[in-house]
This record gives sequence, structure tokens and C-alpha cells, in this order.
Amino acid sequence: MATLNKPISFIATANPVESRSFYETTLNLNCLSDDPFALVFDLGATTLRIQKVESIAEVNYTVLGWEVTDIRQCIEELSVKGVQFEKFSPLPQDDSGIWSSPGGALVAWFSDPDGNTLSLTEL
Repeated sequence: MATLNKPISFIATANPVESRSFYETTLNLNCLSDDPFALVFDLGATTLRIQKVESIAEVNYTVLGWEVTDIRQCIEELSVKGVQFEKFSPLPQDDSGIWSSPGGALVAWFSDPDGNTLSLTEL
């Protein structure tokens, strides 16, 4: 089998204008391409393709996340930009929405304009 080198992350948007603004301005990602089929963003070692679709199927899980060194600082910076962090009733989360996982990681969730669940994780 051929070597599978660089992975590409995929999610979808039914609101490409809002989605581009969110990922480019709010999350400060570099947009590499905006064509009729997808938005493409630089994620450092890989890329994110946000496929342009007519509608989004609702999913109840995280579709994309980032490992961060200071989750509280990231939450503060994103909150100033209007990002609201999710609270899930079965999880014990602090006032900022941070959950302390059994393994010790700190995790917080937020949504993009299409309702895709995104996360921050501090290990």
C-alpha cells in the first residue's frame, strides 16, 4: 500500500461566509483557498477542508479540536471574540465550561456557526 503521509481534516458548512469569518477571524486560521466546493485552512502540520454543503446533519460529538498549553487563556481570548463555551449537564464543568477528565486533561467545547462541536484540550 502507498504511504499515507499528511492527513487532512474535514468538516462541513451550509454557511460558508459565516464559516470563513469564524475560522479566519475568530479562530485566527489562515485561509488557503475559498472555491465553490470548500474552504481550506492551514492547521500547521495539516489542512482543514470545510466542505460547502446544502445542509448539515446534526451530530452529538466533537468533530475537531486543538491541543493548547493554557486552556483558560484560550477561553478568555475566544470569549472576548464572542465564542460561547458549552456546558453539558452530565459533566462536572467549572464556570468557564472546563471539564477535568479522569486522565487529567482539561477540556472545553464550543460550536462553529454550523453547530459543529469544537474543543480545546490542555494535557
